[in-house]
Amino acid sequence: MNAEEKTQRPATFATTDPNPVLAFDAEGALTYFNEAGRRLAATFGADSPSGIMPPESRAIIAECLSTGESKNLQTTAQGRTILWFFIPVLASRTVHCYGAETTERLNPEAQLRHSAKMEAVGRLAAGVAHDFNNILTIIQGHAALLAQSPGLAPKSEKSVGQIVAAAEHASQLISQLLMFSRKQVMQPRHVNLNDIIQNLTSMLRGLIGEPVVLEFNPAPDLPPLWVDVGMMEQVLVNLVINARDSMSRGGRLLLATSRQTLDPVATLLNPEARPGEFVCLRVTDTGCGMDAATLGHLFEPFFTTKEPGKGTGLGLATVYGIIKQHRGWIVVDSQVGQGTTVTLFLPSAAKPGQTVSPPEAPSPAQAPSRPPMSRGDETILVVEDEPALRELVVSLLELCGYRVYQARTGVEALKVWARHKEEVDLLLTDMVMPEGMTGRQLAERLQAEDPALKVIYTSGYSPGMAGKDITLMEGFDFLAKPYPPSRLAHVVRECLDGHRGGSAR
Repeated sequence: MNAEEKTQRPATFATTDPNPVLAFDAEGALTYFNEAGRRLAATFGADSPSGIMPPESRAIIAECLSTGESKNLQTTAQGRTILWFFIPVLASRTVHCYGAETTERLNPEAQLRHSAKMEAVGRLAAGVAHDFNNILTIIQGHAALLAQSPGLAPKSEKSVGQIVAAAEHASQLISQLLMFSRKQVMQPRHVNLNDIIQNLTSMLRGLIGEPVVLEFNPAPDLPPLWVDVGMMEQVLVNLVINARDSMSRGGRLLLATSRQTLDPVATLLNPEARPGEFVCLRVTDTGCGMDAATLGHLFEPFFTTKEPGKGTGLGLATVYGIIKQHRGWIVVDSQVGQGTTVTLFLPSAAKPGQTVSPPEAPSPAQAPSRPPMSRGDETILVVEDEPALRELVVSLLELCGYRVYQARTGVEALKVWARHKEEVDLLLTDMVMPEGMTGRQLAERLQAEDPALKVIYTSGYSPGMAGKDITLMEGFDFLAKPYPPSRLAHVVRECLDGHRGGSAR
């Protein structure tokens, strides 16, 4: 086997690694490098990584093989810093080498600023989402009531329809903000990533159009993931749309899955990485690529390089939030004019004897129907600190036939309960309220006196924003804001009829 054949030999340990990976024999000769290694070398004007390796590489390789210990080395060239990790493989008398450009990563102050900025933006996004969801619930509620008014003029009916549609669109944007801030409700289950992608292939081809060729390379025997299928579908759609937009004249888009086992040494190249078994998705395009400045802001909400009116800047921010919420991370490799590869790392959920049910294929979109309002004659205690929203909820429930008591805070609700606890069948409470008592604390106080009391929690946040995660509780019902009147009536009726332990969104 000549040197060129040895260099092109497929590696079994890091073919798909987004970071440069190399292998050397006992004499210090380069025997393998992956595609990421080739791209890194090209940015320095070299044909292969051997042209950018430090002069002392051979001595380090010899030392690794003689001592059996790993070594690392930092080099600087053209104002850029590269960190190299040399790991001996004594059984085969070879040395594996992991490399990464750490020009920015080695600046602790810059790292801290970036991390703090993303967290601050996340908190701001979550707070804005909460307030807007309250407002949108009021808009949706009153618009729905108007739409059901008898004798509504056709022009007025059309206007009400536009209000409802605009509110629904706004709620989708707010949902994306919650995903970025990692505060969205999750409904995870065990599923194979290949199945999710396969079910979406036809739709994705329709999204990208004929000028872009879509290829899918699924890895066999992929371990299952514990994920929210809907969120994963949104990640795929957002990444594919972003890749399509970078290929205005057409090109090639490759989706590839793989199974990766990361050891502690490999994770040193990425501060977000950790050792373990992972399922990876690579999305590679042949588009225009990105410069370092763009990469530095890539996942920030409302950051976009598109023309005004052609993008919200929430697509990749949503991807970032979803992957982080699933305990994964993202690696982006891009050069101007050389395309982009986005690699997602998601923790494997494989267990012995585990079965995985494939996700259902997306059903064709249908026009939303107006389900009838569920009715009843029970008594409900509504606790909500937003006056306009509380007034709307009370009116809607009374319209459905229920008797309603109301309170602004948990403290005030305790006083109402003391007077009417023999009558109340259901507590409908906001989760985050003033005066130091949360909705959960209120529910626990009331259920201690009456274990049969039914409870529905509602919030403009997701459950996790209220401190202790509500998803750990058995027998809860959660109604996410914003919601239409029919959804409120349906969830209340289901809870009163004995359906427990679900989240509505």
